[in-house]
Amino acid sequence: VLVGLLEVLALLEQTTPILQRHLGVQGLMLYVGLRLPFLLSNTLPFAVLIGALVMLTQMTLASETAILRAAGLSTLGFYLRLAPITLVLGFMGVMIDDQIAPRSELALAIWWNRTDPNPENGHAFWFRDTSRIVHVGYAADGGARLGEVDIYTRDMEGRLTGTLHAAQASHTPAGGWILHDVSGLSVHNLVAQAQPTQASVPWAMNLPPAEIIRLAADRPPISTRLMIERLLGHVPSNDTPAYLKAGLLERLMRPISLLVLLLIAMPVLYIPPRTGSRSWLPVWCLGSGLLFIVTQGLFRAMGNAGLLPPLMAVLPGLIIFTLGALSALLRNETL
Repeated sequence: VLVGLLEVLALLEQTTPILQRHLGVQGLMLYVGLRLPFLLSNTLPFAVLIGALVMLTQMTLASETAILRAAGLSTLGFYLRLAPITLVLGFMGVMIDDQIAPRSELALAIWWNRTDPNPENGHAFWFRDTSRIVHVGYAADGGARLGEVDIYTRDMEGRLTGTLHAAQASHTPAGGWILHDVSGLSVHNLVAQAQPTQASVPWAMNLPPAEIIRLAADRPPISTRLMIERLLGHVPSNDTPAYLKAGLLERLMRPISLLVLLLIAMPVLYIPPRTGSRSWLPVWCLGSGLLFIVTQGLFRAMGNAGLLPPLMAVLPGLIIFTLGALSALLRNETL
């Protein structure tokens, strides 16, 4: 249901551009299909929270939990029996984040770029390639053609040693890149010297066009392998090390975060029989779960900006809300 609502909202925004590009109903369906894994990943925490609240509330109001308690099942027993399926959902979310969503979002970005009638109006982007910093004005033809390319080379100490400007760059069928209409400067001992203009120059970069489109996108989902390669400097990157480290930790902690959401939903087992559906416990649990999701997002944003170490950007929210949920459960047990 949550994914369906988000798909409708996304279509309301993208239907006009899709139809303006004459992609028709097929284009609408392709957009919905390629966007689905990303939306599934984003809505999984909300779905686990709401699903647990609805199930446990209905069981409590129907006196099913009272029957199970009379048979000797404790609150811990409830949690331990629900934890395996929650972990399965968590690992499924990790799989979607790591393998499915990056591929579908990349395919969507390539399709959107290929069908753009005015790619020169696209946004510029930067990325690092070993000792070089590259600025690209726009990407076209699914990343096979680049416009307004500037390359800044540096020495081992980070000092500028030269610049290259190319009006365009194209990817050849042989797998290499060619810079066109190239001009440049060389810098030595703080003295800049102009280089002669050349019609075309080979560009020693091994990135395929698809990875160019990934770099052009605004923080797209990427696989764990690519995160590690970017951290080690093996492939060009436009992400900070803090963002990549926080992303790795958050992905590893995804199953744990779903277990915390399940724990936050557990107090609805203590809805008083006479209160019934008038109880505010489900509302408080829902608010606490949403607050946990928002808090994790705030900590992650500070980690992305380098204001917090990666561990501090992921673990504090898990610890604080786990202790808070345990306190609420223990309080209800002693009442």
